Amino acid sequence: MPIKIPDTLPAKEVLSQENIFVMDESIAFHQDIRPLRIVILNLMPTKETTETQFMRLIGNTPLQVECVLLHPKTHISKNTSPEHLEQFYKTFDDIKKERFDGMIITGAPVELMDFEDVNYWEELTQIFEWSKRNVTSTMHVCWASQAGLYYHFGIKKFTLEKKLFGVFPHQVSKQNVKLLRGFDEEFYVPQSRHTDIRREDIEAEEELEILSESEEAGVYLVGTKDGKHFFVTGHSEYDPCTLKWEYDRDISKGMDVAIPKNYYPNDDPTRQPITRWRAHANLLFSNWLNYYVYQETPFELGAGI
Repeated sequence: MPIKIPDTLPAKEVLSQENIFVMDESIAFHQDIRPLRIVILNLMPTKETTETQFMRLIGNTPLQVECVLLHPKTHISKNTSPEHLEQFYKTFDDIKKERFDGMIITGAPVELMDFEDVNYWEELTQIFEWSKRNVTSTMHVCWASQAGLYYHFGIKKFTLEKKLFGVFPHQVSKQNVKLLRGFDEEFYVPQSRHTDIRREDIEAEEELEILSESEEAGVYLVGTKDGKHFFVTGHSEYDPCTLKWEYDRDISKGMDVAIPKNYYPNDDPTRQPITRWRAHANLLFSNWLNYYVYQETPFELGAGI
């Protein structure tokens, strides 16, 4: 089944060119099907790129999905036009009385700041609290995973000695978990961060379990035992050239940044990067939508949340 997004959203053309089944709102209106309602809180500065990345993943499933895009009202975006936000995005005030089958909260380039110093932190905590009652399952990605663990469980982040940057092998840490059905024993995930969380802090929380980790990159995937919250430290949604773009950007600024690991053939940044994570990324979000959203959400939204 297709992903249902606004007819004029720029991501629609990109996804259609990639053979992702996209349905116009005008067509979906005439179908007697209740799509899964997924709200994406987009905290990234380049919102058009990020919305396309996540829509690509949640559109690659047999389920019909309706996306609602959200941005923080208390933050002025410098990299996305006001016209784009006005036309395609809502704020928390617009949707706080609604209920959703699932929610994705993206990363944000604020990881070296204290959580409380982020200018939309108060608004984000309101959304975190709202999600407990109004969303069947929430996926927190990269910085949002650290923010969510801090808000819900008091788990603190710490700064790494050097940036974790590249594509790293990961393993399944807990067997027979629905989220990881079909995963290989080893799979790759892009990582790009300056901060981390400690394994022992997660293990100390009875409600949490570590589902996947990496010897080099640390904890990757954490979930609550009831499947209501998942915390993903990496960037499985990244495009093939996202790490290249980050590397080239930092080099152009004169920054001392290492070549992303396991990314360029022979670590040669003049060569085309190797994509190693696409199948895992699709399976992660497909499993989440199926087992923790579709299988758990009531037909009448709000009846069992």
